Amino acid sequence: MTQAVVEVGARLRYNGRVWTVAVLEGARATLVADEGAAAVVLLPYLFSNPSFEVEGGSTPGRVPPFGLLETLPAEVRERALAWQRHVREVETGLPNAAGQGVPREQFDPATRSLAQREHAKAEELTAAGWSASVATVRRMRAHYRSEGLWGLVDGRAVRERSTVGRADERVVAAIRSVLEEQRERSTGTLVRLRRRVGWLLEKEHGAGVVALPPVSTFNRLVHAVADGQGLLGTAAQRRWHASRSAPPFTPTVALRPGELVMLDSTPLDVLAVLDDGVAGRVELSIALDVATRSICAAVLRPVGTRSVDAAMLLAQMVVPAAMRPGWDAALSMQRSVIPYERLVALDARLEGVAARPVIMPETVVDQGRVYVSASFVSACESLGVSVQPVPPANGPAKGNVERTFRVIADGFSQYLPGHTGSDVSQRGTACARGCVLEPGAAAGAAGRVGHLRVAGASARGAAAPDDAAGRRLPERDVGGAGGGGRVCAGAVVRRRLRRAAARAVAGHQRLRHPFRLPHLRPPRPEPPPAPPLGSG
Repeated sequence: MTQAVVEVGARLRYNGRVWTVAVLEGARATLVADEGAAAVVLLPYLFSNPSFEVEGGSTPGRVPPFGLLETLPAEVRERALAWQRHVREVETGLPNAAGQGVPREQFDPATRSLAQREHAKAEELTAAGWSASVATVRRMRAHYRSEGLWGLVDGRAVRERSTVGRADERVVAAIRSVLEEQRERSTGTLVRLRRRVGWLLEKEHGAGVVALPPVSTFNRLVHAVADGQGLLGTAAQRRWHASRSAPPFTPTVALRPGELVMLDSTPLDVLAVLDDGVAGRVELSIALDVATRSICAAVLRPVGTRSVDAAMLLAQMVVPAAMRPGWDAALSMQRSVIPYERLVALDARLEGVAARPVIMPETVVDQGRVYVSASFVSACESLGVSVQPVPPANGPAKGNVERTFRVIADGFSQYLPGHTGSDVSQRGTACARGCVLEPGAAAGAAGRVGHLRVAGASARGAAAPDDAAGRRLPERDVGGAGGGGRVCAGAVVRRRLRRAAARAVAGHQRLRHPFRLPHLRPPRPEPPPAPPLGSG
């Protein structure tokens, strides 16, 4: 095989014309065309140009895709390697590349012609159960010489398959366009989608030009296009998928307490007796420190958090939380992993407070209306706190606080008798007749939940507010609080959440007897009439 060399006098093709190399000077070449035109070209640019070719030279060989071979199924790869041994034996007489050994009689190049060796190999493979003729052996030899081992791979195993099969591309494009248009609309049926696709095809291509596939085929085609793309499902599912950021995802990192505090509000899945005596939903607003995973503050109000409630979160974060009557001693700072004696020596006001660290926030994150209002922003400016909005309707952007709400719902709210479920489809028929919390009981229970994270200690430990190095403190020994030995901190938190829910139910007479409230008392059934005397 001859190798093309670019030297003075060589003829080559470049940009659709034939040139002669006149001068080679360093990395530059002076080319002269047959018409008399001249050009000076850098050699790296010349060699990388797709139109470059040396006349009389060989075609550049293809690099075998060895990496793709590892992705094939084992049986396909083994069959390709077997064909490689058979082709080598036909051409050289030996099945291995080392060339060692003695050729078999029917494949000895010294005594058998190439046609005889091909015929012998076809007979051998047929006897072994393979469907191989002489033409098949010749075709595999040609593939091996042009593409190497990759040419012996079964093409059915590497053929690219479309998810939509052989469907009309115009129908597929119309389905995708209609699905994108109705992403923000209310959820409809596939019948509506089929009609809208038909209308779009008539508008773009004319009536009767593009036919819609049958209903069953159309439905399968819709799922092939939409599955995994967030284009089908409920409106909430489509909004959730659209709000997700594009990968790769970057986790939120905070190295010191107060560096990043996430604020958010969500309705609790429980009923509470409001100030006017009517049972209704309440909304929980929390401030979560990302570095320590501590709930720095919590405010419980009827649904409809206002900017003053958001400012209350800031006030609670910068002052210690006092222990309330009826709270378990395990919720005090003295029983937590926070260095209590060290902090009391610095500030006597921390004596007898709840296990909630005092963390001065540097940056708060949210996009809610109340958290970007003028009053809340001015309150942050007065404290030297910066406000960092997140993308609207993007839950993954503040996944830490969303996960905290999930823990509160799973470990606290669902254990209350007035649990309503996350939506109407999960609400029981006895929910309105169940026990409901009073505003004071709900606030107290929410306060206990807010301190359980610090009192129980996470498995990684918590950093003290004044610990500049941000060192992690070891897990607290909870043997005296709930049993012998050290236990999983996550189990401690979940157990105390359930205890808080039980206290919220058992600690109030009104919770055990909700029908003592006039507006919740059901009508008494009429007593059955007495049987007449002498009957029976």
